[in-house]
Amino acid sequence: MLSRTAVAVARRATAAPALRRSIATTVVRRHAESKAPTVHIKTLSEIKTKEDLIGPGAKPGTVPTDIEQATGLERLEILGKMEGVDVFDMKPLDASRRGTMENPISVRSAGDEQYAGCTGFPADSHNVIWLTMTRERPIERCPECGNVYKMEYLGPQDSHDHDHDHDHHGFEEPKTFADFVKPQYW
Repeated sequence: MLSRTAVAVARRATAAPALRRSIATTVVRRHAESKAPTVHIKTLSEIKTKEDLIGPGAKPGTVPTDIEQATGLERLEILGKMEGVDVFDMKPLDASRRGTMENPISVRSAGDEQYAGCTGFPADSHNVIWLTMTRERPIERCPECGNVYKMEYLGPQDSHDHDHDHDHHGFEEPKTFADFVKPQYW
């Protein structure tokens, strides 16, 4: 019985110094990391140029977080979400009413073209039909249920101080049946 106790004490004695050293080393490393300079991550209101949308990256030997490695539009979206701003306006369209020519469902767009998926009125009464609205043709009607959608352009306005031929490729909007309907029926 005495020999078993001596073996147990010997085991504890050899393990104890190794354990103390690893804890001491961890404490030293922890204090060394806390004194490292922190990189300032710009807020959404501080973003002014494209270069501001490049993240600082991770410290050597670490795995970067999303905010450290994100760049461009992804970084802009993350910064907006951190401040509670929906940068890309991802809320669903108004499905509580039927869109008419007099009172269409508004679709906001910052680009020259916007897609909207119509599921009918009442909502989910037919499969999704994707409609394309452009700045030249901002109103579209769903062929299944008749809902009318209108694109509200929010992007930068064109400057008219220089001469640009906007039809320089010879592209003409394809004719649809709606082009042949008499104006009094609209």
